[in-house]
Parts: sequence; C-alpha cells; structure tokens
Amino acid sequence: MSSKTKLGIEWPTLALIIGCYLLWLLVLYNQVSFVLVWLALPLLLALHSSLQHEVLHGHPTRWAAFNEALVFIPLGVFLPYQRFRDLHLIHHRDEHLTDPYADPESHYQDPQRWQKLPTALRDIYSFNNSLVGRMLVGPALSIWLGYKADTRAMLDGDAEVVRAYGLHLVGLVAMLWLLSVWQINLLAYLLVAYLALSILKIRTFLEHRAHFSVAARTVVVEDRGLLALLFLNNNFHAVHHQHPGVAWYRLPGLYYADRAAFLEANQGYRYASYREVFSEYLWQAKEPVQHPQMVPPGSDEVQAGGEARL
Repeated sequence: MSSKTKLGIEWPTLALIIGCYLLWLLVLYNQVSFVLVWLALPLLLALHSSLQHEVLHGHPTRWAAFNEALVFIPLGVFLPYQRFRDLHLIHHRDEHLTDPYADPESHYQDPQRWQKLPTALRDIYSFNNSLVGRMLVGPALSIWLGYKADTRAMLDGDAEVVRAYGLHLVGLVAMLWLLSVWQINLLAYLLVAYLALSILKIRTFLEHRAHFSVAARTVVVEDRGLLALLFLNNNFHAVHHQHPGVAWYRLPGLYYADRAAFLEANQGYRYASYREVFSEYLWQAKEPVQHPQMVPPGSDEVQAGGEARL
C-alpha cells in the first residue's frame, strides 16, 4: 500500500519534520518562558524521535539518503540514528518479537539468565516493568545496555557500529556547538532529552507481549490525543507491524476500515486510550520480567506449552 504522491513525496511528513526543527530553534533561541521551554522541548524531542522512526521505514520520499539527512541532527542526543535504524529493522522480524535474544527491543529476560543476575539489578528490572518505573529508570537502562552492547561490537571490529557512532558524533558536536552559542545549559538539555525518552517509553511499555501467536504479540491503543500525535500514530502498533511501509497519517484510517480483523488477529490486545494504560499499570507491572514461554531453571517442561526459544 503506497502512501506517496506521484512525486514520491509525503508532504505531511516533510512539513512536520521542517516544523519540528523550526519550533526547536524558536524555543531555544527565544527562551521566552522557562516553563514553556521545559514543557515544549521534551515534546519536540519525542516528536523528532518519532520522525526518525518514520524515516527508517522509507518516508517521506523515495530517496533514502535525503530522508536520513532530514533527521541527521541528533536532537535527542543519546541514540545514534543508524543504530536505531538497524536495530529497529531487526525488531520488525515479527516471528522473533519479544525473544530476549533475537528481538533488540524486548524487555523480557531469559529465566535462566534472570536467576544469575544480582538482586539489586533484578529489583531495577522489576521496577522497570511498571509504567512509572519504565519512565523513570527505563531510559537509563536502555542507554546503558545499548552502549554496553555497542562498545563490545566496536571492540570486536564491527565497522557499521563504528560508522554509526562516528556520524552521530559529527551531528552531536554541531548541535552542541549551537547550544553553546545560545548559552544553553548542556546539563539541562541532557535532562530534557532524558524526559523525551521517558515520554517515548509510554508508547513502548506495552507495544508487545509474549504470546504463541505472532499476530497477537502487538498492541493497538485507540488513542487520538497528544500522545498519539507525538508517537505519529504508532500506538496503532499492530497496524504498523502488518503494514510497516504505510505513512503515519494513514494508520488510523487503515485500522478503522478493518478494525474487527485487526483485533481478531491480535486476539483483542487493545486499550481504549493511554488514560486506561496509566490507570492500570502506573504502579504495577503488566507482566513478569522473565519470558513466560522460555524454560525456567530446574524445569523439565516449557511453561504454558511453549518452546525454549521463540
């Protein structure tokens, strides 16, 4: 299903990218209000990350190099775009969704590895499985684990990872120089970038669940508010996984045109809004950290009839 014009350009996405940068410049350059800066910047950085997600899926034009140049400047600081791109495309191998080894975005742990973790780290992972925990410590956990794995890859001579961080550093130096010219407190900006990741963790918190049916692993959150806009409708996540090439502004229409079929496929893994998600999971874990379909230590059978690996 194509969503591009005859010129190969998705104008709503291109306009949103330009608008995001202009608002970022306006907020930082003018700094009209301290409150406005702290409210607006995390939202803009979260939106920029969502736009990077659009780009890695082939939007808004047919020219990949041009698309990536549009989101090259790392407004969110922490994650190199090319690492985000490569790992996320691996994540889209749906048959491996939630597998702690094959899915880079899985939050589950292998039960056998889990038993070997220090108690303090298990406590952190458990707290991370509540929504408040995911927002508070989730970004730090993801950054630490990502940098740890990428450092190991670079030490092993992985040229693609080295290249990703090299390009990220070029863009980061340029952005930090601009912030210094504007006399922006860099530590404050890092905190803003962390808050943006916290917002994004609301989306990723329950995007996927362990389930024997591949299609039933991916959620739909029928939200059309501010968070849905910041996430570029990626809350219709089951639709996105079935049609990863469809532009963000077409996802709700595609879903509601065949809502019953999508919900049948994902076996009703649905929430009416993020208000409902907050209400249910703000202070409690949605499910265990240990993957429920992997063999626990000392067990001769796979839980719930599953397999040791997904």
